[in-house]
Amino acid sequence: MDVQQEILSLREQLRYHNQKYYDQDAPEISDYDYDMMQRKLRALETEYPEFDDPDSPTHRVGGEADEKFSKVTHAYPLESLQDVFSFDELSEFYDRVAGAGQQAAYVVEYKIDGLSVALEYIDGVFVRGATRGDGQVGEDVTENLRTIKDIPKTLKDAPHRLIVRGEVYMKRSVFDALNAERELNEQPLLANPRNAAAGSLRQLDSKITASRQLSIFCFNIQNSDELPLTSHTQALDYLKQLGFPVSPRYPVYTDPVDVQAEIENMGESRGTLDFDIDGAVVKVDSFAQREALGSTAKFPRWAAAYKYPPEVKETLLEDITITVGRTGVLTPNAVLKPVRLAGTTVSRATLHNRDFIRGLDVRVGDTVQVRKAGEIIPEIIGVVMDKRPADTVPFEMPQFCPVCGAPVYEDPDEAAIRCTGAECPAQLLRNLMHFASRDAMDIDGLGEGVLNTLIGAGLVKSAADLYGLTVEQIEPLDRMGRKSAENLVAGIEASKTRDLSRLLFAFGIRHVGQKAGKVLSDHFGSLDALLAAPVEEMTDIRDIGQTTAESIAAWRSQEQSHHLIEALRACGVNFTGEKTVKSDKLAGQTIVATGSLTRFTRKQINDIIESMGGKASGSVSKKTSLVVAGENAGSKLQKAAELGIPVVGEDEFARMIGLDTE
Repeated sequence: MDVQQEILSLREQLRYHNQKYYDQDAPEISDYDYDMMQRKLRALETEYPEFDDPDSPTHRVGGEADEKFSKVTHAYPLESLQDVFSFDELSEFYDRVAGAGQQAAYVVEYKIDGLSVALEYIDGVFVRGATRGDGQVGEDVTENLRTIKDIPKTLKDAPHRLIVRGEVYMKRSVFDALNAERELNEQPLLANPRNAAAGSLRQLDSKITASRQLSIFCFNIQNSDELPLTSHTQALDYLKQLGFPVSPRYPVYTDPVDVQAEIENMGESRGTLDFDIDGAVVKVDSFAQREALGSTAKFPRWAAAYKYPPEVKETLLEDITITVGRTGVLTPNAVLKPVRLAGTTVSRATLHNRDFIRGLDVRVGDTVQVRKAGEIIPEIIGVVMDKRPADTVPFEMPQFCPVCGAPVYEDPDEAAIRCTGAECPAQLLRNLMHFASRDAMDIDGLGEGVLNTLIGAGLVKSAADLYGLTVEQIEPLDRMGRKSAENLVAGIEASKTRDLSRLLFAFGIRHVGQKAGKVLSDHFGSLDALLAAPVEEMTDIRDIGQTTAESIAAWRSQEQSHHLIEALRACGVNFTGEKTVKSDKLAGQTIVATGSLTRFTRKQINDIIESMGGKASGSVSKKTSLVVAGENAGSKLQKAAELGIPVVGEDEFARMIGLDTE
């Protein structure tokens, strides 16, 4: 990838993650990964200024104002802070301040992990509150902010106009209580306190916001230039005097060594606080010095945010359990001794797959290191070997599905291990969706939503159960009704007559796709003949290899498969194939159709080739017998010429197989 393409790619990724984080409150990557991506883009834009763009995410702050809220143009921009990730980088910040001739005192505050807002007061009355948005324009969330008890609604002895900036957050204790209640009510759990706070503040119904018990820390007076204040610490003291909650600690230091010690102390206290922090903010205290230092297009030069690395904790791996996903993949999960991590209590973590476990040699009884991927999903990143008990044993994945008892399939080419059960309850929805799909049994009206309803009502536990459904059973279900029920039953009934090739594909046998289903149907003519055929006979069939034959043999040997087959037979589902080979005129020939065809569609010509005993191929090779070329045939035509393969046009091909050319 060239430099310009890499820059464009990074911008696209950052815009996507900006939207997920700021606008949807649903981040997919960690703050650290996002910061590293932005840092890489900024470095490339600096090195290659010809590719810089004023609209780049490196020049913009936060997200966009949502259309569902009124827009507010901030009287004073809500700037972002420059992030630093090491004390060496923080030293560069001190050097820049000193280089501007400033001998500064620095205030150190917690960097609260929440949602930034501006609060506006006129004559001591709270009149408006807005989110940061892109720093220039935010969302009017006044009514929701009124529900936050920490925010004073009136102020005594306040100036005519006061604009205060703060960070709305959700206490960890409130977050834990909310999730406990949601789990009890079988509702989706909130991801973390920051997302919970952001989502709660941006509710259209302020009653929902009120129920979330949000809090705020205020950290800046936006219009301090209108007040007789000379420093940041004075401003914080003034905010406290007016009744605003501010950071619990904001010491001032002149020596960077003391600043570093305070940052480390704050970091060590993360687990004891009832609010989340993701760093510490270092600010020049003097307003006059700030004025002299100024700001860039995005950051003030008088402040820096030291970001803590992703939090990692040690805890005990108490057990490893297996879950089976809707596609049949067996996923190992770690059961952990509960530990507080990145704002939530973690008791489970993914172990991904067999290769992941083998790579780390994770064992039950180990002390493991845990972090949150994207600050959301807990994962194990290492084993503390010197704490391993002597009696631990390597973990082995089960040989049989823990849900249905069917044998599992281990593909040597991938780490996933899959259940092979034809009626595995864990895979029921996925299997039924495939069974009813257009290229399989083509059951009209039987989509995911309807299937979920049928399964939820306990009416369907296997594909065979579909054929026993009645209008009377379906009609009372959610979003159905008499006419929909009648249409669905008719669609299911019509699928009984589908060709054997479709049924073979519908079974979902590993390695048996549409083409293999057609070839098998044409060769054997009935499902019973296929079930009785030895593997050697299947491998003799063109396009059926050893792997596919063995997969069919393994599938038909299972008790679940026998049960499904017999249940479908009892329901009257067709088990015979319609012989589609009409002649052997093209028997043994491999034919490639290429270019823009006008007489046939690509599917039509391939179907004709197959129906006359030939093989339709998509690529030219030494095994190709004939090429049928339309306009702009390109490289395939050139390859045919190089190999000496005959080439004909559509009309000549039609004459060759006996079709009328008129």
